[in-house]
Amino acid sequence: MGALTLSNVTKAFGKTDVIKGVDLSVEDGEFCVFVGPSGCGKSTLLRMIAGLEDVTSGDVAIDGARINDLPPAKREIAMVFQSYALYPHLTVRDNMGLALKQAGVAKADIASAADKAAAMLALEPLMERRPSELSGGQRQRVAIGRAIVRTPKLFLFDEPLSNLDAALRVATRIEIARLHRELGATMIYVTHDQVEAMTLADKIVVLRAGRVEQVGRPMDLYNDPDNTFVAGFIGSPQMNFLKADRLGLNFDTLGIRPEHLSISAESGQIEGRVSHLEKLGGETLTYIRTEDHGLLTVRQFGEHDHPVDDTVWLTPDQSRAFRFDAEGQRLR
Repeated sequence: MGALTLSNVTKAFGKTDVIKGVDLSVEDGEFCVFVGPSGCGKSTLLRMIAGLEDVTSGDVAIDGARINDLPPAKREIAMVFQSYALYPHLTVRDNMGLALKQAGVAKADIASAADKAAAMLALEPLMERRPSELSGGQRQRVAIGRAIVRTPKLFLFDEPLSNLDAALRVATRIEIARLHRELGATMIYVTHDQVEAMTLADKIVVLRAGRVEQVGRPMDLYNDPDNTFVAGFIGSPQMNFLKADRLGLNFDTLGIRPEHLSISAESGQIEGRVSHLEKLGGETLTYIRTEDHGLLTVRQFGEHDHPVDDTVWLTPDQSRAFRFDAEGQRLR
């Protein structure tokens, strides 16, 4: 079991409030991702759950038991850091089993746990190597294995893929998703990368300036955002925001995803000039400079060509558009 509950949790450093009353429930076995821009408080919130930061007020509970006053070692939590934090003089096997050794677990049980984790992470051929003999992706898998052997109630991941190149990020992301399915464990994962959030999470928590903006399943946030912040943060390329009054509409902002904005060389609602083109093979992204709405992005699937500086016309699909008021809140 590893259900997590945060009840009006706050954190202040001196007079500066960084976490401003967070309420959240994460069900047993759920994969929950904290996402938001730098400085939003996601890593601080994770460290509060781990016991590495004190809670200024409010309660943190696992399986209904308040853990605010428990030291990190007593919380039955395992944390995977961005920096791997492996001991350079120890082998992979010894790094993975160190926490169990320090806890007084029998050698045979440590070996069994390490071998089981190694099999899950395809680390068997590397068990006698030291960290300096491993790639970045292999080191991160060892760090994950070190967490697995502890069989915690809760796994915490603090931007674990940030130091990996693009290909390794994708491969490791797939591995983490597979591990979650196999272990059935509760996982809390912090990232600023909304693609990681969308592809890994059962539940996403979008944070801004220490507050929760919205909580929901990935596609629910994509298709039903509460405000312009969530609408703009979830989705890549991000949503276009148009001045509704310039389109003859009686509200403040019209939000439209790039794939729901059509482009034509002949006619449409919005005139603009092609500013830049990105041909990605499976899709084409065209950036259009407009007088009334600034730079807009059009996403087309497949290969398309729109010469730079050509005049084009754009038309939003009103059936897929979002309406927002002057404060950025969704009009429903």
